[in-house]
Amino acid sequence: MARRGSDTSTVIGLIMGFGGLLTGFILDQGNPANLVRIPPLIVIIAGTLGAVTVSFSLKHVLAIPSGIAKSMRRVPGPSPQLAQQLLEFAEKARRDGILSLEDTVEDLEDEMLRKGLRLVVDGTESEILVEVLESDLAIMEQRQMEAVEVFEAAGGFSPTMGIIGTVMGLVLVLGRLGGDMLELGHAVASAFIATLYGISFANLIWLPIANKLKGQVKAMKLEKQLIIVGVRSIQQGESPALVKEKIEGFLEEAEKKELDANRTE
Repeated sequence: MARRGSDTSTVIGLIMGFGGLLTGFILDQGNPANLVRIPPLIVIIAGTLGAVTVSFSLKHVLAIPSGIAKSMRRVPGPSPQLAQQLLEFAEKARRDGILSLEDTVEDLEDEMLRKGLRLVVDGTESEILVEVLESDLAIMEQRQMEAVEVFEAAGGFSPTMGIIGTVMGLVLVLGRLGGDMLELGHAVASAFIATLYGISFANLIWLPIANKLKGQVKAMKLEKQLIIVGVRSIQQGESPALVKEKIEGFLEEAEKKELDANRTE
């Protein structure tokens, strides 16, 4: 039913972003080794994670790696396979009655679809059915948006930590005034590396991943809304043709053609 797999756009985007910055720096006669500074890196990462930990719970902070991993997975939205399954349930319920769905409910992979059809088989009223499923969807969306908020917050803190790191570096530079000018120049350049790290991490990692997760939440929500519409139509005993008209609005044109092809096989 679900089209799962890896989403390579996250990795490709990171390679393009950081690769483009490094390529431009090298073409401008820069040495990439000069961009590698461990102290500013520690300041940015530790400072950003510290600010995020103050803003959220430790549970959310520890979930950051799983959020990054999730951004690299494909989260399917409404699919022709799901639409086909709903139409088959509508046809079976129309032909053999609602209770005929009881034997297939527990084998369903999707939790909301399983719960919705179980409520239909139990004779739940239409209004209560929709209320329960929409409540579940709202809670599901809220929980998934928490991860988005963590990455958005990190994207806001990171540039500020970069500025703090730069100020700390400049304090050290001012304390060395009067020394060797070449060494002083290296110290100034090193100080500004913190700002570079902070801005780069915010705009190439934290905020893009937040946007990716936000898009995945939208896809998930659309899929669950398709399930709610389909289950409600089955509960009301609507004809498969009418059910098809309703759920086709959730599919793209290519997916509609795939659904029609599956129906004619």
